Parts: sequence; structure tokens; C-alpha cells
Amino acid sequence: MGLGKLSVRVNGADCGIEAIMLGVVTSVGGFLFGYDTGQISSMLLFRDFINRFGQWQTDPETGERFKAFDTIISSLIVSLMSIGTLVGALSGAYTADWWGRRRSLSFGVAIFIVGNIIQITAMDSWVHLTMGRLVAGLGVGNLSVGVPMFQSECCPREIRGAVVASYQLMITIGILVSNAINYGVREIQDNDASWRIVIGLGIGFSLPLGIGILFSPESPRWLAGRGQWEESRMSLARLRGMKDDPHNELVVDDFKEMQESIAEQAKVGQGSWAECFTGSSGLPKVVYRTLLGCTIHFLQQWTGVNYFFYYGATIFNSAGIEDPIMVQLILGAVNVAMTFPGLYIVERLGRRIPMIVGAVWQALWLLIFASVGVARPPTEYTSSGIVMIVAACMFIASFAMTWGPFAWVVIGETFPLRTRAKQASLATAGNWFGNFLIGFLTPFANDGIGYAFGFVFFGCNLAAAFLVYFFLYESKSLSLESVDLMYSEPSLKPWQSSKWVPPGYITRMDRDNAYWQRRTSILDDARGGGDMFEKDGRSDEEKSEVPPRPFEHVENVGATRDERRV
Repeated sequence: MGLGKLSVRVNGADCGIEAIMLGVVTSVGGFLFGYDTGQISSMLLFRDFINRFGQWQTDPETGERFKAFDTIISSLIVSLMSIGTLVGALSGAYTADWWGRRRSLSFGVAIFIVGNIIQITAMDSWVHLTMGRLVAGLGVGNLSVGVPMFQSECCPREIRGAVVASYQLMITIGILVSNAINYGVREIQDNDASWRIVIGLGIGFSLPLGIGILFSPESPRWLAGRGQWEESRMSLARLRGMKDDPHNELVVDDFKEMQESIAEQAKVGQGSWAECFTGSSGLPKVVYRTLLGCTIHFLQQWTGVNYFFYYGATIFNSAGIEDPIMVQLILGAVNVAMTFPGLYIVERLGRRIPMIVGAVWQALWLLIFASVGVARPPTEYTSSGIVMIVAACMFIASFAMTWGPFAWVVIGETFPLRTRAKQASLATAGNWFGNFLIGFLTPFANDGIGYAFGFVFFGCNLAAAFLVYFFLYESKSLSLESVDLMYSEPSLKPWQSSKWVPPGYITRMDRDNAYWQRRTSILDDARGGGDMFEKDGRSDEEKSEVPPRPFEHVENVGATRDERRV
């Protein structure tokens, strides 16, 4: 029996095994993101790594010469990968639209492998190593755009939030695995195998995504956007586990809901980069959504999470902690364990409330971290080091449950199809720009203001809470097309959006079957089995007098459940 014939019930609806497998395979992209993020923190402490790529320093008291990294060099080694990911994220819009979502992801994996090979072959030049990290970053950036977008476009709405959130879960697992491997190879840190093994394993980890994705269904929305309606329907059927029953009512209803929005957007042609900032197409809130996505992802980095994952070992080492790599392993374990509740929360509590509560909680623990570090330096007070580790764990626990996975969910479902790839690229580029600034500025901040840098992250988390409350709409349980409709409502405020129900639904989870039975699809029309109008009893002559269009607009768009008239 083929995979396309199998389905399971999730949240009361049929979801194909292929949709679940797609979510698992594509999330390997998140693993690569996390693995590359986590490995550099401990590698900066390995003796062979320092001796090969560090700079000669002189002890001012003894005159003794030794190898260590200049602040600017360590900043560049860590942060230039983020410049690569930023460029890769922007280029991901082109490859995803030109080649399709699947082949774009395979391309990203290939670039990542090339970058890792360049790093492994570095001998004594930090520039050689850094160029490898830059190239690997191009691949990771491409994947960081393509994976959440592909998952959002393919997965049924009942599991979309959890599947996209699993991308962040795999990021956390990647960080943990890299920390565990670093912990294991530290016993041979005088040998170049210590860091070459860590980098080389990344190549092996990338292969399941690069190869496995080619056996997954293509995005039905990408196919529909290119006018391949029958292929789009078959892709939807496979993702619902109904490969041999593409005319099943559930598949047909999904198709009808999708095609209306896509057909309307296709009337005004292909979206441009300028449109993301001008809204020239006339589609609602395009600029609003571009800026919202970019800001959310920039602030995801400036919550402070990679302050710990990039430089945690160095920070805790300078704080007098005896085994900073073990502390990194603990933080990574907390990150993984607490992401699992996030997969449940995103489908039960929605997006807005967890992100607001999470940001406030994170701000509280960062305030404690910074205050203790400044008032009672851990180098002088052992208890301060313990309190700071606890504060870091509590911060990461909240980030893993909320802002870590939820930011990726938001960019996967907020943008209209016409400009989705470009807006997702811009939002992800905002993430990597924030990532670059953290990686580059942290060594200088540690030298300058020390633990007071935590107060900056405290302020950023509060700003993030206000941003979500006043600007982000609640998209829980909505199809991507319904999310687009919701943002189209001029009178609907973000803090009221959780009560909004799309046309054709009794609640967000329950379709009004009578509504969808009165509508026909493009494919039905092509076969002569229907027209593009609701069945209202008009004669063929009367219908022919009206110019054809995908669907007639209904009066109750955006109505609440009590107001709905179908």
C-alpha cells in the first residue's frame, strides 16, 4: 500500500502520512541551523582550534606569548556565517519561485555541504575557515526560508502550527547534538580531529533532507500559482492521505478554499520586491505584514537566546564556572525539552497569548541575570554564578516554548501567496541580521559593559510583547487563505482577531458543509461540471451575461460566529 493511501486522524481531521513525513524530513533543515549555531561556542575553546586560528598575544605582566583570539577575529568567525545566511535567505525567494519548493531545498543542502567541505580543509588560516562558514550560511539561509514556507503551504491546517513549530524543535535538537559532540571530543581538543569531526558530521546530517525531500509532494499552492490545477489537487489529495480518492469531499473543499484566493491574486500578476514595501498591488496590509514579519524575526534574535548559544561557554568560563561546556549542554537540553510543550501550546492556545506571556517571562529572567551579574560578579560570589545559570535556564525554557517555534509559524502563514516567498525571505533576513549583530557585538559588549548587556535584551523582550499585542493577528486553525482574508478586514483589531471566523465556517474548526457544496471549482468548470458562481438558480443565458470571475464575493466575510449568514 502506498503512502498516499494512508492517513491518520489529527485534531479531528484526516492528515496523510506523507504530510507527516514531509514535516519530519523538512525539519532536518532546522537541525542544520541549530547544529551550525551550537558547534562554534565550544570550538572557540578547543586548544587546537585556538592554536591554528588564534592570534599571538602577550601577557602584560610576564611578557609571555600565547595564542588567543582577538575580539574582532572571534566576532568575525562567529558572525560572518550570519551574513551568508542573510544573503541565502534573500536568494531563497528566487529559487523557491523558480524551481519549486522541493528543488530549492535540495539546492540549499548542496550549498551547505560545499561550505562544510571548505571549513574542514582549513589548515591555519582563520579567513579560510570563515569563508567556509560564510558559504555554509548561504545554504542554511536558503533552508530557513524554504522549510517553514514549504511546511505551511503543504500541511493541513489542523497540524500546520505544530509541524512548522517542529522546525524550531529540530533547531534545538541540533544545538543539543552539537553541544554533546563537543563535550565528547573535548578529550582530544589538542588534535585537529576535535573540530573537524564536529563540522564533518554536519554533511551526513544534511543528506536526509537533500535526498528525502525529492520524494515528497510539491507544494499545492506553488503548483496552483503556476496554473497547474490538476497537479495541485493531486498534491492536496496525497497530503490528506487520499491519493486514490482526489475527489473526496475533504480534498475538494480544501481545493475550493485555496483556489479562490490564488485566482484573485493571479489577476494582478507576479509580486515584486518593491511591492512588499509599497503595497502597489492593492492587496490588503502587504507593507504592514512585511514590517511585522521582519520585526518579529529580528526581535526573536534580540530576545538574547544566541547570546547564550554563541558565547555561553565563553561567558560562563569567564564567570569562573569550572566546566562551561557542561553548562552549554544543560542549556541545550533545557532548550530541547521545553520545545515539546510548545508544539502543544501552538495548536491549543494560539499564537498571540503565548508570545506575549513568553516575552514578559523572558524579560523578567534576563533582568535577574543582568542585575545579579552586575551587582554581585560571579567571579567574586560563587552563588551568583548559580543564580545566573538558573536564570539562563528559565529564560531558555520560555523561549523554547514560545518565541523559538512561534516566530517561524507566524512567517509561514502571515503573507499572501503572491509575495509570500519574498516576504518570508525578508522576514528571515531580518532574523539573520539580528543574528549577525548578536554574534558580532557580543564580544565587544562583554569587554565593555559585561553582564549589563542583559539589560538590552530585557528591553527588547518587553518591546516584543508590545509588538505582538498591538500588531499580530491570531491565525490559529485558519487556512492560509483565511488568514489572508482576516488581514483584509479593515475594522478588525489584532487583539480582537481570535474571535474572527472565516466565511464558510461555523467555528474555526468546523466547516459549514452547505456553504461549500454550493461552490464549484476551476477543474469542475473546465470539465463542464459547474461554473464559477454559486448555484443560485439562474439560467445559462443569465449567467453568461456576467463577466466570469473566480467566485462571487459574499457579504459575511469576516463576520463573527453570531453574525454569520450562509
